[in-house]
Formats: sequence, C-alpha cells, structure tokens
Amino acid sequence: MTADLEEKTDRYGDLLAEALEAATIAPPEGTPMATAAEECREMAASYLADGDHFRENGDLVNALASFSYGHAWLDAGARVGLFDVPTDGHLFTV
Repeated sequence: MTADLEEKTDRYGDLLAEALEAATIAPPEGTPMATAAEECREMAASYLADGDHFRENGDLVNALASFSYGHAWLDAGARVGLFDVPTDGHLFTV
C-alpha cells in the first residue's frame, strides 16, 4: 500500500506542477476577475509548496491532500474562465 501511496503522491505532485505552468490568467490585467485568478493561482502554488514539504517529511497522506487541493483550485478556476488552459491532455477536466 505504501508504494501505491508514494506513486499517487508523486503523480499528483507532478500534475499540479505541470498544471501551474500551463494555466495562464485569462481576464484582462487589473480587473477583479484577474485578481481572483491571481489569488487562485497563489493558493495552488501554496498547496504545491505545502505538499512538497509534507512529502519531504514523509507525510504522504497530507502531501497527496495538498496536491489534490491545489489542483482543485486551478481546475475550478479554469472551469469558470479564470485561466486559459490546454483542453487536450490530462491536466484539466475542462
């Protein structure tokens, strides 16, 4: 079971890192929606950092949870138009 958790944690960490790179803010700069997008992006980046910290300290359950929450911020933002994201591939459910 530990090997499965390690694999899933690594996969979700990589997914979040890739998604952060791929997501660009869609609304025009200086608008309230752009501010919301920046805040969502910041939350996702914070969860990535938290997940990395947990993983480095052997806490795979909280690392996986952090990576999942971080990706949820990006995925939800993409669904409501805060981010331009690739529509093909595995990064987003849009």
